[in-house]
Amino acid sequence: MNRVVITGMGIWSCLGVTLDEVRQSLYEGKSGIIKSQERVDAGFRSPFTANVPRPDLKPFIGRNQRQFMPEEAQYAYMATKDALAAARLDQDYIDQHEVGIIYGNDSVAEATMIALDKFRNCGSTAACGSGAIFQSMNSTVTMNLACLFHLKGINLTASAACASGSQSIGLGTLLIRNGLQECVVCGGAQEANMYGVASFDGIQSFALRDDDDATKASRPFDRDRNGLVPGGGAATVILESYESAVRRGAPILAEIVGWGFSGNGDHISTPNVAGPARSLELCLKDAGVGPKEIGYVNAHATSTKIGDAREAQAIAQFFGECNVPVTSTKSQTGHEMWMAGASEIIYSMLMMKNGFIAGNVNFENPDEETACINVLGETKEIAFDQFLSNSFGFGGTNSTLIVKEIKN
Repeated sequence: MNRVVITGMGIWSCLGVTLDEVRQSLYEGKSGIIKSQERVDAGFRSPFTANVPRPDLKPFIGRNQRQFMPEEAQYAYMATKDALAAARLDQDYIDQHEVGIIYGNDSVAEATMIALDKFRNCGSTAACGSGAIFQSMNSTVTMNLACLFHLKGINLTASAACASGSQSIGLGTLLIRNGLQECVVCGGAQEANMYGVASFDGIQSFALRDDDDATKASRPFDRDRNGLVPGGGAATVILESYESAVRRGAPILAEIVGWGFSGNGDHISTPNVAGPARSLELCLKDAGVGPKEIGYVNAHATSTKIGDAREAQAIAQFFGECNVPVTSTKSQTGHEMWMAGASEIIYSMLMMKNGFIAGNVNFENPDEETACINVLGETKEIAFDQFLSNSFGFGGTNSTLIVKEIKN
């Protein structure tokens, strides 16, 4: 079995669009969440959203290629461009080797809506435009990035709800471990427009506050949480076999040592405890480590009543006696959905590399169900060399990863 290492990272987030910006935001507890009057005017119940900047692709991509790229593919391009550069994977190397891509994405609402509106308004399918089909397919991110970067290895989209980004990394790890690929671009992307999440707001999944203070809206594990805040952007990690990374002289940032996954086999939207607990158990087993060896748990916790409670109970089954620090970076970013499983690996990596754990912002009081774990409310200088990251999604899809500081 090949060892799997991370050799590059890139991100486009409400916390920043470079690793340094994001690291600083995490350390300072800066929130990327704003109040959107546009959403209120459009009929949203909740006014809160993450503030994700739109990239300018004109310096990098010609107009003919940009017409194929919806919002999330644009974010993913910027994150992947930076990750490839960080991994020292230049175009000459990519052209001569089978570099693959597995990326998480589970919706293209806005691009689909725009194309179909043009069709209905004009009474002609020609009005959709030549780029519409490529923008509206769920595999739009992988098809665009594979063509733009000339990637010739596996080309696959992981659609697993809010576990998509994590599942992409797990699948990439599996292929490299078994010698089927030497290098895979992995990550997750999420459109940040209002149309992609309107139905979430319609089922009252989003946070509300009497004072409309956006920075206080996302409150994972806190007693007064009442819903999530939608986010978006993209995050890319370059996975590579250890042997390939050494051969290339690539920077080796950390090692993926464990992946666990499970299905709840239960309600389509209401999580249980057994499914997430099984994902944690299998990940620890795959990594061959015990709970006491984990220095930090990056929780999936989205700031919903039942989701946070069930996850806390699952975490407590393994870490309750260890007092392992637990936080959810969604307190700063909101829920980045299809992107979250990848971005939270990067957030946790930045903490591990810089000797701190970002506080679970807005955690003021636990409730009876979340008091069973050690949630850190403020940023603390804590050194750790191994972390676990949870990602769970609708339909009961669960994914857990363990990442370790590299030891050559």
